[in-house]
Amino acid sequence: MVHEAVPKENAGTSVPKLGTIYFYLTEGCNLRCRHCWIEPPHQSENKQFPSLDPDLFRSILKQARPLGLASVKLTGGEPLMHPRIGEILEILRDEKLRFIVETNGVLCTPELARDLVRSGINHISVSLDGAVADTHEWVRGVKGCFEAAIGGIRNLVAAGIRPQVIMTLMRRNVEQIEALVRLAESFGASSVKFNIVQPTARGVKMHQAGETLSIREIVNLGTWVENELSSTTRVPLHYSHPAAFRLLGKMFGREGSGCGICNVHGILGVLGDGSYALCGIGESVPELVFGHAATDALPEVWHGNPVLREIREGLPRRLGGICGTCLVKGICLGSCIAQNYYRSRDLWAPNWYCEEAHREGLFPESRRQTQPASVDRQSSRRSQGDFSARHVQEMS
Repeated sequence: MVHEAVPKENAGTSVPKLGTIYFYLTEGCNLRCRHCWIEPPHQSENKQFPSLDPDLFRSILKQARPLGLASVKLTGGEPLMHPRIGEILEILRDEKLRFIVETNGVLCTPELARDLVRSGINHISVSLDGAVADTHEWVRGVKGCFEAAIGGIRNLVAAGIRPQVIMTLMRRNVEQIEALVRLAESFGASSVKFNIVQPTARGVKMHQAGETLSIREIVNLGTWVENELSSTTRVPLHYSHPAAFRLLGKMFGREGSGCGICNVHGILGVLGDGSYALCGIGESVPELVFGHAATDALPEVWHGNPVLREIREGLPRRLGGICGTCLVKGICLGSCIAQNYYRSRDLWAPNWYCEEAHREGLFPESRRQTQPASVDRQSSRRSQGDFSARHVQEMS
């Protein structure tokens, strides 16, 4: 690890605030979702996996406060499966921190829903990948999880929380989009978000098996959702394609909230074993793990880690391919730099969605520069060996 708070070679680079920490509270998960981009092992009563120690959780928050911490996201694995989730929520209540939760909803009892409210939860999203049990359970891999998720949503609503419903789109469930919106309406959901299967971890297998939608289908669906389906409901609909494909009003207008844009400059991930990482991608890509909370001081990691320094110095200027010529790259920041790196082992690789859309002639020309800015091709096209070897040496 790097132990200088501000290395000399980085002295002129501004270090942003650490605004949000993503806590991947558990390594395991109670479901077997076939599209999961993290690919956690299935956890049961007979097979347990590590989860973040609450004392370490508290220590991280204390160190992060002076760095600018304003909010926390609890995710997983499955955050509500954490064996001491009550203590985690007590710590958040004591710290008076804004926090959001991403959950499959299966374990959200009435008591836990009330605890979330008492702890000051700001937002919660529940995944529902079909309007009927057969579809949802085909995606999620566990019988009975549909009714359990519905019950969890109802418990949240009864406790005074209006959850967001998230549906990941694939060939198996695409015909149920409108039915899912009506189901979300009946629950009193705050919004519905449509995710796209990413070619990462288990999602790679889905793409290879033809279980995902083509880029043309995905682009056309986004147009339909934002321009037609959204006009039939009072529930806000968010479609998570990259910023270049989104109406500006959906990002910044009265109908939008910037949903789907990752502010990677101000985010750090903490994995279930206590490791610091770019985000959950650290479960699959070891060079994007930056140390461990039990042995490495958070300020030193945030200020001095060479990968974080390189991202700050190069993003979005060094983005390559179609992303390098995109007019909204300063907003989008490559959509998901972790995903881009997973596929190419290149921090500056273009996003797969935009790359495929460009190849098919579907990338919006109004979002492209007519005169592409010059870039340092030698520095922006790093090979896997160059990146990995250099940073492993710096971090050792």
